[in-house]
Amino acid sequence: MSKIAISQLRFFQPLDTLTSDNLNEIAQKLQYLEIPKGDNIFIQGDKDDDHIYLLKGTVELRENGNVVKEIKAGTEDAKVALAHIIPRNFNAVAKTPVAVITVDSDLLDMMLTWDQTSSFQVEEVSSADDDWMAQLLSSEIFRRIPPANIQAVFTSLEDIQVKPGDAIIKQDEPGDYFYIIKSGRCMVTRRMPGSDKEIKLAELNTGQSFGEEALISDAPRNATVVMLTKGVLSRLSKDQFLELLNAPMQNIVGFTTAKAKVEAGEAQWLDIRLPAEYASAHIKGSQHLPMIFLRMKMKELDKNTHYIVYCDTGRRSSSASFILSENGYNVSVLENGLKDVDTAEMEGKDIAA
Repeated sequence: MSKIAISQLRFFQPLDTLTSDNLNEIAQKLQYLEIPKGDNIFIQGDKDDDHIYLLKGTVELRENGNVVKEIKAGTEDAKVALAHIIPRNFNAVAKTPVAVITVDSDLLDMMLTWDQTSSFQVEEVSSADDDWMAQLLSSEIFRRIPPANIQAVFTSLEDIQVKPGDAIIKQDEPGDYFYIIKSGRCMVTRRMPGSDKEIKLAELNTGQSFGEEALISDAPRNATVVMLTKGVLSRLSKDQFLELLNAPMQNIVGFTTAKAKVEAGEAQWLDIRLPAEYASAHIKGSQHLPMIFLRMKMKELDKNTHYIVYCDTGRRSSSASFILSENGYNVSVLENGLKDVDTAEMEGKDIAA
């Protein structure tokens, strides 16, 4: 089989939201399978969580021997992964000879996390305010971590002298440090897929920080940060950041506990996946705010509500939790995402009626 064309992959959701670079990475690592008429593609109860997309032919989804849905390649129903509920809630049987592609779910989730956390929230900071420590201590991050951690953060910070033109972090490189601007100003840019052109995203000033998203999601850097002036940056290593800053802000809850809180009116589900993922299957009663719009639309959320954030695996929701927490929202993260959620608790077009 010849290489799958990128244009073919863009038919499928949420692959259609990925940058060309990331979609190329998916294309290099997917598997192409041809399955004879009458054979199973997967069976009810399977826990293999690969995303399986239908390229050719017709598939029947069966429950207890009965056909509950027929999916033909090229239709709206075929745009999403076949019955992507884990464990599988149907048998998928080839009604005709079919061709499918399988995409590693962990790789896809990492790509989605990277793409959907690529924007910065630009805030105006007075150039006259050079008291970086007072500004930092008044931030939501430092109000939420234990006092002992604050002391540990300041004793662990390493100062580095920087000059104009220094590239502090570079797009596509692994995340290694979390940075706080002690003095100076820097510019955040992103290289667009298939082009050498870089787009300016933001300017950051004294007291602001950057670099956390790649550390939380364990994904490559999604932007480049270059110094515009000379200055001093303080940095924490990835391990120190995760232990001292991120971990205290990550309230992880299991599904049983989370469900009890929601049913008691003490919390609200918040699904931060893409619209196509949400439409396929989501927890009943959940609110939907895609990660890609989180910084833009978080003001629509209620700061008096306790949100339990979830995605497929927990990776994207952990990034969302940090962003929401540092902006003053009361947030928990659903442990393991939807992996531990019974299908009886879910609804959507891929859930049996």
